[in-house]
Amino acid sequence: MAELMEEVDQRANLALSNQMEMLTFFLSDEQLYGINVFKIIEVIETPSVITQVPGTPAAVVGTMRFREAAVTVLDLSLALGLPMQPRKGCITYIIVCEYSNTTQGLLINRPNALITRSWEQVKEPGSLSSATYLTATTYTDDGETIQILDVERVLEEVLKIKHRLSDDLVARTRSLDLKGRKVLIADDSSAARGLLEQAMQSLGLSYESFTNAREAFAELERDLEVHGQSSYALILSDIEMPGMDGFTFCRHVKEHESLGVIPLVLHSSMSSPSNLKLAKQVGANDFVGKFQPDGLAEVLLKHLGEAL
Repeated sequence: MAELMEEVDQRANLALSNQMEMLTFFLSDEQLYGINVFKIIEVIETPSVITQVPGTPAAVVGTMRFREAAVTVLDLSLALGLPMQPRKGCITYIIVCEYSNTTQGLLINRPNALITRSWEQVKEPGSLSSATYLTATTYTDDGETIQILDVERVLEEVLKIKHRLSDDLVARTRSLDLKGRKVLIADDSSAARGLLEQAMQSLGLSYESFTNAREAFAELERDLEVHGQSSYALILSDIEMPGMDGFTFCRHVKEHESLGVIPLVLHSSMSSPSNLKLAKQVGANDFVGKFQPDGLAEVLLKHLGEAL
């Protein structure tokens, strides 16, 4: 396991090249799943002591001690509607990961391998029966399907995370003359897009949403050709997306003679310091973590207010 996590660290530090560095693993159904290594802190054997918490959802196993902090552990199989992951009498593992500045533990059957895939090899899930909790799919070298999970949606639904904007920020935004200001959203997670769209509506902003960066960039070019200048006041982009990741999308936008002046904010659950640094390297104007509605509103106020 130590060698596995050493390889995770090495891959997480690779230069960006529109590739996904992914840990694959098995759940209770023995199907192969994947998660981006940028979100992983460590993979550990399930500790012998996990404290149950009364009144929590069924998928919440309890809390464990990790680096002197209490971390919530979710049975990822149960959260996806699969059979509960057996623990008694067998060795299981927990992926300790960071989502939007919070640490979660995901109980799995066992880790499998680390693989590298170009985002061009990562496809939207299509009509797979479990597509509600998938953000994309790809394949092993042997042709086996890897289901890439929409962990943000899992956390939102299991932990019932609240995303209400504060009344003060709504009032401050609406006090500005933002009528006609349009935001372009690029995010492959249906849960994240829904939350962003709710925020835009609450703040009185118009928007267009896209499920991947290629379609978003095509829309920017189409809009520019039709109007002679961009009608978008701000671009809000996820990082992990099939076909083209947010870092590559940001580089393309910022290198474009006419589109480069549009403020571009990367909006991702991959909120580690290394990703903040990478966001600056590719020219992003700002970065905001997911599940932080007030932080998002502050960033929108900052950049849209500057443009008035």
